[in-house]
Amino acid sequence: MTDKNDSMKNKLNGMKDKAVGEAKDQYGKIADDKSKQVEGKTQKVKGKAEESYGKATEDKDEHR
Repeated sequence: MTDKNDSMKNKLNGMKDKAVGEAKDQYGKIADDKSKQVEGKTQKVKGKAEESYGKATEDKDEHR
């Protein structure tokens, strides 16, 4: 069983990574820095995955 705090932590870290990744992606577009765009897109994907994992573990624990 996953601790509810762990689920929330995963969701919050995921949201943070999505926001930071979006900022890096946008900066890369403005500065014409392809590596920063890739870094941002990668961080957004990581954030989406982490947030989804947090939601899934939270839902699983609520249905027990």
